[in-house]
Amino acid sequence: MTIPRAPRGSLFRTMRRHLPPSLAIAYQLAGDGAHEAAASGATVTLSDGRNVVDFGSYGVTLLGHRHPRVVDAAIDQLRTMPTATRALANPAVVKFAADLLGRCGLDRVWLGSDGADAVEVAVKLARRVTERTRVLAVEGAFHGKTLGALALTHSPVFHAGLEPLLGQVTHLPADDAEAVAREAERGDVSALIVEPIRGEGGVRPLNPSVLRRWAEDAREAGAFVISDEIQVGLRRCGDFSVALAQGWQPDALLFGKALGGGVVPLSAMAATTELYEPLIENPAFHSSTFGGHPLACAAGSAALEAIDELADRGREVGEVMDARLHTLAKDHPGLVSEVRGTGLLWGLELIPGATAPVIADLAVRGLLVSPCLSSPETIRLLPPMVSTGPELDRAFETLDAAFEAHRADAAED
Repeated sequence: MTIPRAPRGSLFRTMRRHLPPSLAIAYQLAGDGAHEAAASGATVTLSDGRNVVDFGSYGVTLLGHRHPRVVDAAIDQLRTMPTATRALANPAVVKFAADLLGRCGLDRVWLGSDGADAVEVAVKLARRVTERTRVLAVEGAFHGKTLGALALTHSPVFHAGLEPLLGQVTHLPADDAEAVAREAERGDVSALIVEPIRGEGGVRPLNPSVLRRWAEDAREAGAFVISDEIQVGLRRCGDFSVALAQGWQPDALLFGKALGGGVVPLSAMAATTELYEPLIENPAFHSSTFGGHPLACAAGSAALEAIDELADRGREVGEVMDARLHTLAKDHPGLVSEVRGTGLLWGLELIPGATAPVIADLAVRGLLVSPCLSSPETIRLLPPMVSTGPELDRAFETLDAAFEAHRADAAED
């Protein structure tokens, strides 16, 4: 493989000049002066020839990098018709819609480019159909950073300097089974939106019995139930849909991140006909220039097939992560305070002040992970389904070495 190289330092100098300077500094430190140059599976090759294991990428690489089925489908579509006229029907788009809905039992689909797109349309539809304005979300939730979705995102980290936010949103205590019924009595509730597992919020699962009660109470009040599975769906946490597996049938399922197979941006809202009605009446009610992009949809159909084929391997990787993360925590009791997660989504809670330096050290040592900005003591690990035994071994060896180094540094201080 030919690794593209840039003159030493020039890439980071240009980045500091034209993009956020703090990112340029962080990336330069993480790569020890190198940048990402190529990738395959769970391994990223750097410009200096080193390889690192990617258990981060914010959930996009469920199938790893450049899964061959997805790449081939994208190339085929690229060679025929990568974009749509938007004046004629496109078979790649129609096929993807049917492929997705066939896996989640809902009636209609709206297509976008990223997760916030799907959140925005679901909430707009709920407000239009019910003619109510209030939306219920959950404390610790993350639903995006566009101005509408940001009102649903709970963390003040993302709100600073932007208040007042749009809309009327009430955030519910995550463990309060009576919360939806209580808020419904106050009236004007159009929708309840939840992440079954709050990923950016620290990999914190919600109690399935509470979710079932909330869904029942929301429907009784005439509100729609929206399950945001942009990070946790598509078998990342075992089942295609966490909500369906837990037995609370939502009116809308939101997908994104891995939906384009780690190759093309793609998101979707799968919904009941009742919630979708404004789009049936007027397809322009909520539209996007690149919503229903044939290149993305071809990649998406291939990704869905690959995810189904890799379901057993995904479970195996999840079982390895479960066992070895708990062992790691026992080996480092003074550093790791809690292990949370399931399947291919895990959070390691470290003692205060340890997470940022450990994440930086992991990158230099050869393991990429994702932080949680609204849960700053949590390391988020999102291993791909295709992670190999050697990649898993290297990941855990790197975690152990970084934890040992942090303990030694703390002892010296």
